[in-house]
Amino acid sequence: MVLLDGKQLSNQIKDKLKNEVIELKNKGIEPCLAVILVGEDNASITYVNSKARACEQCGIKSLVYKLDVNTTQNELFALINTLNHDDSVDGILVQLPLPKHINKDMILESISFNKDVDGFHPFNVGNLNLNLRGGFLPCTPLGVMKLLKHYSIKLEGADVVVIGASNIVGRPMATLLLNANASVSICHIYTKDLKAYTKNADVIIVAAGCPDLLKEDMVKDGVVVVDVGINRVNGKIVGDVDFDNVSKKTSFITPVPGGVGPMTIAMLLENTIKSAKNRVQV
Repeated sequence: MVLLDGKQLSNQIKDKLKNEVIELKNKGIEPCLAVILVGEDNASITYVNSKARACEQCGIKSLVYKLDVNTTQNELFALINTLNHDDSVDGILVQLPLPKHINKDMILESISFNKDVDGFHPFNVGNLNLNLRGGFLPCTPLGVMKLLKHYSIKLEGADVVVIGASNIVGRPMATLLLNANASVSICHIYTKDLKAYTKNADVIIVAAGCPDLLKEDMVKDGVVVVDVGINRVNGKIVGDVDFDNVSKKTSFITPVPGGVGPMTIAMLLENTIKSAKNRVQV
């Protein structure tokens, strides 16, 4: 069993990005990411702080807007509109979840597609689904693909099961795998017999938000398992996979933490620098 070490790979990527930022700054361009946080959700605050630290490590300018939980949808629209028209800002990220009185979809659509470094805007989603070049890919699925490629895991012709059908991970993950010529099954809360899908899969990617969902008797020997889940159980961060038991049968598996999470942030930085290059046609 080999651990898919996302932390190590993300550090390699960030070292490369540091050099790219230096080159851009030598040309008078300072990549800039604006992150908007609405409310006091503890997990969201942690994520925003980690993104700001990662930006600082790579030399990317970080703007963090912490808004009151009672911020109106129109006030949030106004801030995004200002950032959309600010030529010094390359990426705009609205931290999810948003308070219930704010329409998430309308907010994400209001971000200019060429600053949508999260890859959630319909324009970027359309590019992904049509397998077109350009635009931005969602950070977590893109990070998973980079991790699999780094460890030379063949996807072409592989039977892959994606557990979870969210617009943030599951659906774009399945599309990227399909674009890589894998045979993809998407399972979700309404799937009747999950084990029937996972038992013969070559690769399983779990993004359901359910601790210990994937168990040892649900996988075959030699399977590759990528655990995107992040759950807090008894003060400990765990994934969606029963790691101790499932790992005995895997050829490759991600740890939680230290697997997909660091790759997500690395891809966010990569997308921001890509946007900065697009800004000046570098």
